[in-house]
Amino acid sequence: MPFPAAQVGLQLQPFEKTLSVRDILAYAAALAASEAAFMDDTREPGLRALPFQCVSLEWPCVLSVREALSATLSPEEARRGVHAVQDSTFHRPMRPGDHLVTDGRIVSARRIRSGVLIVCKLETRDLVDGEAVTTSWTSSIYRDVTLEGDDVMLDAPPAGAPASESLPPDATTVRIAIPREMPHVYSECADIWNPIHTERSFALAAGLPDIILHGTATWALAGLTILRRCAGSDVGRLRRITARFTGMVVPGEDIVVRYAPGEGETVRFDVLTAVGRPAISDGTAWLAA
Repeated sequence: MPFPAAQVGLQLQPFEKTLSVRDILAYAAALAASEAAFMDDTREPGLRALPFQCVSLEWPCVLSVREALSATLSPEEARRGVHAVQDSTFHRPMRPGDHLVTDGRIVSARRIRSGVLIVCKLETRDLVDGEAVTTSWTSSIYRDVTLEGDDVMLDAPPAGAPASESLPPDATTVRIAIPREMPHVYSECADIWNPIHTERSFALAAGLPDIILHGTATWALAGLTILRRCAGSDVGRLRRITARFTGMVVPGEDIVVRYAPGEGETVRFDVLTAVGRPAISDGTAWLAA
């Protein structure tokens, strides 16, 4: 069945959560972010969540997209949807006790060579005072699905950094081991579950070579590397991070994060699999001075 362009503008189901110390420490542990800056809740000026944890709050909204499309796409077509881009802007760090609400809507749908590209704008704010916390633009590709109607764009993410074909030869490289159990730990600690990441029988039935690491986990590991190496592990300095998900990471192997300074206060990066294939491409992080 085709995806109806009339679905663009659909409001997603909001999700509320009061962030706890336990939530923040569990997410950091899932990424092996064991430094005091990320794990010591007695440290001044107080515990702050890794900014990538925004995806945990956004996941229920993403699931509501799937529910909304259930009347339009068959289960088989819905399973063809893959996360293509995560572009998140951080307005302020998340802290224990924050009562947050995340909502959003589908803001665009357009034909691409492989199917239909759908973009959702997700906003997390403080439910008490309305202060903006995170704004994310998440793109998904529904392969071999057609679009009913014309392409529609109601809103678009801010401009990104100037594109470059590749990182320079002297880009810094960091090798990170991905334990076989990491997708299981990340699923539970980030509260993002999909059986392709944890159940090999399901992954094989879906046509995958094995269970695969969540794309948001690979994205977060790249961002964590930049926080450590370029921002002194200060979560408040990361203002925005965007990247395309271009390949699968099989747990039990290593990944290689590559990064280099970009224009202004930007850092360009990508991630390669153990055999040198791109897992994340066109990455850019914006840091506060």
